Amino acid sequence: MSYVPPLRDFSFVLDEILQAPQVLRSLPAHAEFDSALMTQVLEEAGRFAAEVVAPLNASGDREGCRFDDGAVYTPTGFARAYAQFCDGGWPALACAPEHGGQGLPHVLDCALYEMLSAANHGWTMYPGLLHGAYACLAAHGSPELQARYLEKIASGQWLATMCLTEAHAGSDLGQLRTRALPQEDGSYRISGDKIFISGGEHDLTDNIVHLVLARLPDALPGSKGLSLLLAPRVLPDGSRNGVRCTGIEHKMGIHGSATCSLRFEQAQGWLVGEPGRGLAAMFVMMNAARLHVGAQGLGLAEAAWQRATAYAGERRQSRAPTRSTAVPGGDLIAHHPAVQKLLMEQRCRIEGARMLTCWAGLLLDLAEHDPDAALRRRHHERLEFITPVIKAFLTEQGFQCASQALQVFGGHGYVVESGIEQYLRDARITMIYEGTNEIQGIDFLMRKVLGDEGRRLEDFLALVSADADDASALDHQARLLREAVDKLRSLARAIAAAAAHSPALPYFVADEMLRLTGHVALGWMWLRAGRHALSALASDPSYYGGKRDAACYHFAFVFAQVKQLCGIIEGCLANGLPLPSPDLDHHAAQEAG
Repeated sequence: MSYVPPLRDFSFVLDEILQAPQVLRSLPAHAEFDSALMTQVLEEAGRFAAEVVAPLNASGDREGCRFDDGAVYTPTGFARAYAQFCDGGWPALACAPEHGGQGLPHVLDCALYEMLSAANHGWTMYPGLLHGAYACLAAHGSPELQARYLEKIASGQWLATMCLTEAHAGSDLGQLRTRALPQEDGSYRISGDKIFISGGEHDLTDNIVHLVLARLPDALPGSKGLSLLLAPRVLPDGSRNGVRCTGIEHKMGIHGSATCSLRFEQAQGWLVGEPGRGLAAMFVMMNAARLHVGAQGLGLAEAAWQRATAYAGERRQSRAPTRSTAVPGGDLIAHHPAVQKLLMEQRCRIEGARMLTCWAGLLLDLAEHDPDAALRRRHHERLEFITPVIKAFLTEQGFQCASQALQVFGGHGYVVESGIEQYLRDARITMIYEGTNEIQGIDFLMRKVLGDEGRRLEDFLALVSADADDASALDHQARLLREAVDKLRSLARAIAAAAAHSPALPYFVADEMLRLTGHVALGWMWLRAGRHALSALASDPSYYGGKRDAACYHFAFVFAQVKQLCGIIEGCLANGLPLPSPDLDHHAAQEAG
């Protein structure tokens, strides 16, 4: 399960396409940042991912976690790797210096977690929530809680969880039943059961900071009545809190990650933020997690593609129709057009996704540190707009890429010994947790597009159009992108108008609208990449020629899906909802029969 960090591509994206060092130097917090520092951090992060974490991927998958009388034991080597992670200062990479952090840009943290996820998704689940928990507590925690927990979280000395889900509720947080009773000393006693808690119990750290959604006695019904509380595994006086792991899940993938059920039995906790405003505080953590999940999909796709590319360069089969019998190696499957298409589509999706996630990481830095308050707000709104697209579109593509990588292996990919099937199993969960992709589609269309009458959509499309209207090169691709921009704008307006007399219609086309926006975003990135590759071609014909060819392939084969998505949405608008309501009574009768 070897992994090669894509450092050259990170340099291409950050230095050449996004010009991240120049952008970051314009922010007072990163005035000293430069390309040399960026390269050094990425090289060290890649080394850690490749040399420390990746070798534990297959063994961690085979061994899995072990549950024994409330204790959870992670796979062999996980704890040692985590200690090295903390010793290297990686948890604190983007945390504020006043909390013991390094204060480096968030965009580097995005790159770090892409590489970690590619190297070992199961292991990366443990530190994956650290930054979200840190941001949540920094924004909403009391001074006392911040003094007690922020530095420990920033350093990774204590890991954190996000305790939302309950068995009866699923994604409907308004049905949560966990209760929190106020105490005379200002703390609360929390009682209830939570499921699907990643890292809810483990042997990596001596304390775990649980952030728990619960109801206070006078809470309003539904999601508006939820409050957020902090309940540590070990209390400040050193005693064990009333939080107990009652079991771990046996899952399809990410076997190295402990997915726990937790029981809170009069556990002591403290309020984070205001009573009844728990979701607002928790969404700081959830949005950070959703960006990381998008990076997980990207990382898994990259790792699977690397293995598929290596295999295609070794596996001999019948001679490729494009190769002469006199050409050595003409029987490698890498020379067959069908395999070349599989590999090239993966490459286009992966490298396009990397540009998009790094752009989002840069937006996070701008939203936090731009000296102009109005610009900070604009960057934050752009990040809010693109976050559900990154979470849903990139995880869907990650699963598709892993499947295509397995296809390159043929029958050998379906057996466990090849190792490629693990990526497919691991990638599947990314489309479900942190809000299913269907929920992301609804959130995107109903809140981010229709909710503000298309204002954020127009802002995004203006960014895309500014590059598409530049006819300096790649005119055909620019025309395709302009057409997609116009179509996306007109469809959003048509859906808004149709929703007045057909309120259910937006929900039926939410997934398609999110995917359409995702394709426009990746097309935007590939247009920029292709144009830059043409301008730099003479300096390195092999590398930039490959980028130019990938951009052309993207618009010919991947971007073509825009027409299909537009056709589906237009059909719904023209003909009404095509799906009848399910006959639940008939189904129940069949089941009873």
